[in-house]
Amino acid sequence: MKKLNLLGGILSLFLLIYSTPAFSQQGKDNNQKDFSEFMDRSGNSYRTASGKPGEAYWQNAADYQIDVTLDESNHTLSGKVTITYTNNSPEKLDFIWLQLEQNRFTPTSRGTLTTPVQGNRYNGDTDGGYDISNVSSKVGPKGASSSKHLIDDTRMQVWFAEPIPAKGGKATVSMDFSFKVPQKGMDRMGRLKVKDGWIYAFAQWYPKVAVFDETEGWNVEPYLGAGEFYLEYGTFDYKVTVPYNHIVVGSGKLMNPTEVLSKELQSRYAKAAQSDETVYLVSPEEIKNTSLTRPKQDGMITWHFRIQNARDAAFATSDSFIWDAAKINLPSGKTALAQSVYPMESNGQGAWTRSTEYSKASIEYYSKQWYEFPYETATNVAAEINGMEYPGLNFCHYNSKGEGLWGVTDHEFGHNWFPMIVGTNERRYAWMDEGFNTFINHYSSNAFNNGEYPSTLNQTRRFNGYFTSENREGIDNYPDVTDTRNLGMVAYMKPAIGLVMLREYILGQERFDNAFRSYIKTWAFKHPQPSDFFNHMENVAGENLSWFWKGWFYGNGNIDLGIASVQPYGGNYLVNLVNKGDFPMPVLLEFTYDDKSTERVKLPVEIWQRGDSWSYLHKTSKKVTGVVIDPDKVTTDINLGNDSWPIEVYK
Repeated sequence: MKKLNLLGGILSLFLLIYSTPAFSQQGKDNNQKDFSEFMDRSGNSYRTASGKPGEAYWQNAADYQIDVTLDESNHTLSGKVTITYTNNSPEKLDFIWLQLEQNRFTPTSRGTLTTPVQGNRYNGDTDGGYDISNVSSKVGPKGASSSKHLIDDTRMQVWFAEPIPAKGGKATVSMDFSFKVPQKGMDRMGRLKVKDGWIYAFAQWYPKVAVFDETEGWNVEPYLGAGEFYLEYGTFDYKVTVPYNHIVVGSGKLMNPTEVLSKELQSRYAKAAQSDETVYLVSPEEIKNTSLTRPKQDGMITWHFRIQNARDAAFATSDSFIWDAAKINLPSGKTALAQSVYPMESNGQGAWTRSTEYSKASIEYYSKQWYEFPYETATNVAAEINGMEYPGLNFCHYNSKGEGLWGVTDHEFGHNWFPMIVGTNERRYAWMDEGFNTFINHYSSNAFNNGEYPSTLNQTRRFNGYFTSENREGIDNYPDVTDTRNLGMVAYMKPAIGLVMLREYILGQERFDNAFRSYIKTWAFKHPQPSDFFNHMENVAGENLSWFWKGWFYGNGNIDLGIASVQPYGGNYLVNLVNKGDFPMPVLLEFTYDDKSTERVKLPVEIWQRGDSWSYLHKTSKKVTGVVIDPDKVTTDINLGNDSWPIEVYK
């Protein structure tokens, strides 16, 4: 009876309080909207809720055999491609789509017509494009041939006389193609005139299969400019015929060194493959000394390359290359070859003479830290390209020097992990390739040569001018839509800073590294979607991070944590905190005592679930003389004025 009377009294008090006019008009607000899911991340048979490929996951494959010849007098490349396509999907395919990216270099291409009048980084020549002939397609080794195809801008649809069977059906497509090599190739490929001749940088040089997946079907976004690539994996076996005095370097392994290198050059090549120091294959003094370096002295010669389990291939050729190389040491005990080719204009210890040193260090660091480099060679090519990556091969600007050359070399080689190993859709989700790569570059730069070239992300708040700009854009913008003036932040810096905060401030290094390494290993040579990344990081790290993905990756708001006051409280201290930002964050506090010692306390993000203020009782027998939020300045908190108490101590 007494218990019932007590409960009745509590109920009466509750009704009295919450029946007043102030409370009858609205309920108490909370921040659950900040912690709720922002996209459907539930699993299915294709992609699990734990961020792994499901039991029904599939992806198609494309193997390429290509044979091309360079006509240096007319600057044209011509040849034949044969594609063997494997349909692992659960549906029959009546046709496949291919990308014809050289068709961007025409006056009426979508890319040309959507380039601003004032131009941008992705300007390109408009007197090129493919000449395609002898198209033939068939299903299986004995299928009927078809020549039916349709070309629209940078896409090509190839039809078959019968559907490609599901779950392993194979088909072949072959065609002849040629194109004029652009001099200005949208900062991704092209040709450069140097004192001793021409340098040809070949990318987007062959018709390539578009991706067919279970989330979009055919991924057929046109090639406009900023949007990069999304490609199937396979084996590339390609032959390049060039004048006898050229050197060719390409993605993958050189298959016929005895046919294209003199005995002296073969000896140097073998020496470089065993040397941790850079070895000249062709020295600056030997650029034109073909009798020493080439096996023949007239006509044409064919270089043969192969790369396996790759999503693309690129190559470069010139009669003006200095060529050097060194050994790459991999964690498994295997080795690979780092090599650089560059003209006399790029020579020098302050410039490209250190390129192979940079390349070797970059590949070795990422292999040890994240996942082992899978290809036989890592080649850096000097060209008139600010920086562009392909499997095992980069194009970097021939005028780059010192810190700039390190930065671009390290960045482009970092792309071997994103998107070459982890095969994301760059045309849609640039942040999963550029952002993740910029993040791993941060640590590689700090590690190289005891910090010779420190990372720009060591000071994340240097970018706060952008974060408070009215013209800022969100990470989730597609690259072709993003203002090119913002692309560096949207695709590169902001997602990289987000991962730095996740590793150094939110999860801690061990939990983050376990999850990130697992993500790379799980999705190596596969096609993850954004939700796969979010789910995998959460499941391995053991943390619900919806609030962070939503706030940082799919929002455009800012961080502003503050200390409202610090006051004595029963022999201890009460720290009153406020969140004036647009999404929640954990709060790392550093207390300074009168004996000059310090102590750190981390409050979980859940303190903001009920509202935007929180009081923390700090128990200590010492006298507190100062308190500061985020003492290492890892987060991009936009308001330093409320980060410390008393304010004057932390000016």
